[in-house]
Amino acid sequence: MGMHIDFEKFFPHHDLLIEIGRIEMAMETLEERNADERAMLKPRLESRMVRLRTALQSLPV
Repeated sequence: MGMHIDFEKFFPHHDLLIEIGRIEMAMETLEERNADERAMLKPRLESRMVRLRTALQSLPV
C-alpha cells in the first residue's frame, strides 16, 4: 500500500507565512526610511498584515 500525501493543502498556509514574514521584515526596516515614507508605508503594511493573518486563520485545519 502506497502512502500519498496531498501537499496542495499546505501551500496556501506556507505562502501566507512567507508573506507575513516579508511584511514583518519591511516593518522592522521602517525606521531606516524618512518620515514621509514611514507615514505612507506603515498603514499599508499594517493593513496588509491584518488581511494576511485573517486569511491564515480562515484556512481549514
